[in-house]
Amino acid sequence: MPSDETLYLQLIGGDMAAFDELYRRYERRLFAYIVRQLGDRSEAEDVYHEAFMAVLKERRSGRELSSFKAWIFQVALNLCRNRQRARDRSRRAVDKESFALGSSPPAEQLFAEGEAPLALQRAAMQLPEPMADLYRLRTAGLSYDEIAEALDIPLGTVKSRMKAMLGRLREEMDKCTAK
Repeated sequence: MPSDETLYLQLIGGDMAAFDELYRRYERRLFAYIVRQLGDRSEAEDVYHEAFMAVLKERRSGRELSSFKAWIFQVALNLCRNRQRARDRSRRAVDKESFALGSSPPAEQLFAEGEAPLALQRAAMQLPEPMADLYRLRTAGLSYDEIAEALDIPLGTVKSRMKAMLGRLREEMDKCTAK
């Protein structure tokens, strides 16, 4: 099975079957990542298609990529950010906290009822945007190296931010247990 980068090079050469294969390979993981970013499946479908339109446009440049996976996630992240900024501009009157899920039951109850993933999701929703980006990229399956490339930051910065993000998640989870 050819690598993503090999398929991308074939696409640069005009092989549209390579494009179809890349599209299929990323359909599940990238789409799920975009849904988590935007919280809206319909918008996520639009962004997923926009990301692959960018692949078609970029192939014309003939630029080689060191990691197709990191690049496509970077494209998707930027498209999501653009959507979110546009959404924020159009909804300035809506208070950000109105989207909060509300109070959480104690941690013991969450684990007893099998709702620990929901508590983690709630905690992740409280992360500031740079940490939330790390969380979503990591849970989408990207390695630290791929995250560094997708966010265009050094690997050491990813590691230190990841440590800070995990600490912040622990704090948020502790808040859930205090309620």
